Amino acid sequence: MVHFVGAGPGAPDLITVRGKELIEKADIIIYAGSLVNPALLEYAKENVQIYNSAEMTLEEVTAVYIEAAKTEKAEQKEIEVVRLHTGEPSIYGAIKEQMDFLEKEGIPYDSCPGVSACFGAAASLNLEYTLPGVSQTLIITRLQGKTLVPETESMESLAAHKASMAIYLSAGMLRELSEKLLAGGYEEDTPAAIVYKATWPEEKKIITTVGKLAEVGENAGIKNIAVVLVGDAVSSEDYEKSRLYAADFTTGFRTGK
Repeated sequence: MVHFVGAGPGAPDLITVRGKELIEKADIIIYAGSLVNPALLEYAKENVQIYNSAEMTLEEVTAVYIEAAKTEKAEQKEIEVVRLHTGEPSIYGAIKEQMDFLEKEGIPYDSCPGVSACFGAAASLNLEYTLPGVSQTLIITRLQGKTLVPETESMESLAAHKASMAIYLSAGMLRELSEKLLAGGYEEDTPAAIVYKATWPEEKKIITTVGKLAEVGENAGIKNIAVVLVGDAVSSEDYEKSRLYAADFTTGFRTGK
């Protein structure tokens, strides 16, 4: 059995209870060593086999799945494999290609969600992406790099919504990112933040503006492993209070006055 487990944003206590339990039971762990906090491996049992996928190809990873399945069949006992991905596996996790392989080979698998970096960053900054009267939408996206982005999802077209944005995998292209956000409709003074390694001990968090993203990023030496947050909700004191808790608002649990 292969379990795709979200490791969370970094802090080892921000993995889910289910994810921790799966690591504890695992016979084999394949973890994304370039991004996953190795402290999470301390939850594993003593005789676990550990592989670092940062040093492996897709074919090498899937070969581990095949070998585990063969061992399971030969020894007539269940072999638990944990594929430990950073953050939340469904966001930039490259899990679909692995699942398709397992499906083809008849190897059972499941998924355990995790806390994504944008939520770790929001917690570090104590912000709310969906402030009434400011934004009710969070867009999670990235700049085009080696992985292409559909033309309909260009940074400029998404920026035109002026919603809250969490931008991944783009910290090494902050100047380009700033230009595209401005071209899409954000103002130079629109609040923005750069959060490097959110929830890790070495976390850095900087509140700035869209116009100054490149400058502050370069000054802080941030080139990767950071999420960029954009929108008025990043730094706003001018918002509407939630109607849910308004005294005159009726819900299924209380009558408005």
